[in-house]
Amino acid sequence: MTDFTIRLRQAMQPWRTAPAWRIAFSGGLDSSVLLHLLAAWARDEELPALSAIHVHHGLQPAADGWPEHCAEICARLDIPLEVVRVQVAPGASLEQAARRSRYAAFSERLGPGEALLSAQHRDDQAETLLFRLLRGAGVRGLAAMPASRPLGQGSLVRPLIDCSRAELQAYAQSHGLAWVEDPSNADEHFSRNFLRRQVMPLLAERWPQMTASLARSASHLSEAQQLLDELAEMDLLAARGVCALPWLPLPSLDLSAVTALSDARQRNLLRHWLAPLTRLPDSDHWAGWCDLRDAATDATPIWKLVDGELHRADGRLWWLNGEWLRPLDPLDLACDSFSESVELPDNGHVHLQGELPQGRWHLRYRVGGESLQVPGRGRRDLKRLLNEMRVPAFVRSRLPLLFDGDELMAVANLTQAPGIEASRVRLHWSPPIGAQGLSW
Repeated sequence: MTDFTIRLRQAMQPWRTAPAWRIAFSGGLDSSVLLHLLAAWARDEELPALSAIHVHHGLQPAADGWPEHCAEICARLDIPLEVVRVQVAPGASLEQAARRSRYAAFSERLGPGEALLSAQHRDDQAETLLFRLLRGAGVRGLAAMPASRPLGQGSLVRPLIDCSRAELQAYAQSHGLAWVEDPSNADEHFSRNFLRRQVMPLLAERWPQMTASLARSASHLSEAQQLLDELAEMDLLAARGVCALPWLPLPSLDLSAVTALSDARQRNLLRHWLAPLTRLPDSDHWAGWCDLRDAATDATPIWKLVDGELHRADGRLWWLNGEWLRPLDPLDLACDSFSESVELPDNGHVHLQGELPQGRWHLRYRVGGESLQVPGRGRRDLKRLLNEMRVPAFVRSRLPLLFDGDELMAVANLTQAPGIEASRVRLHWSPPIGAQGLSW
């Protein structure tokens, strides 16, 4: 057993109890070596169930033959193969769009606790660090690729991340492996290819240990990012606070706790909090946060990000996405007593506890000018009541209102008129929870 295979097996020890190992198999050199190594290991020892996934992007004619090549290799090694065809969304970066489509496909196919094994190696790590450095990435970006991270219901694992490309090449040649060559890898219009083919060899001539040194720097930066994450968790614990509306299931933070921090810790906290929810801007595009933070007290500023919006209301920061950003159609839903939950288009669910007295009952949304008879306080303007109850502005137009004819009788989750108070009727609203964040 070589030092190369020993390092692979050591890297995979934490994942020996996973239900399955799924290999990301492109058919190229790196993934072909990983597939062959694992197949050989499985002949010696009992491993989690092995299978391979080949993602076909359909971006170039040469790739049309790769699924057949991958199928032949997997059949020879007795490893099941799934070929997944994906559509790559158009955008400024074809590389990035293809990566997103690929990892979305992987994420969808990982079962609970399963491991997706990817064949990135130390040279990839060095290239990634240099590429991101040239793009001005921060500590998180410069930490480059972790040896493992969560993906979907399982984990993405890179067991060859400490091995060099030369080691993989030597293994492939010594075992007579066949692999496909991606013609696009020779296209130096792509920045990564230019770095790999022009810059990295030149640097290696002057500094032969360059890839190992860059990979080591990435490891140091990963440790620094871990410390920043631990600091953010401490700040997050203080900033969560207590929301006055426990039925509102949206991510939120106490604004005063956030602004009490230094500017650098504010950004660190927000990056950590928002990272699972949205793609974040680079350091030069945080003016939206400053505008939101520093706006007048009575203002309702919004910071628009790629996957949603950060709002400020009632002294808190609120993350909105999904249904919360879609305009609502007017609602006029005739109803008697309904104990089962009723779905409201793009607005969660509502249900009624108790029996309504005889009347002409309708569910509607606010249009302005409504008033409500409040127990012990007389008739009150709804706008003033919502102010007193500290209901954020973005919630008010979505609150289901119960009317008897044209008379407002109840505001979901908040208050109701004496006419139905005595009958112990309660109008409950479960607001939308928005999209569940990023999964890859």
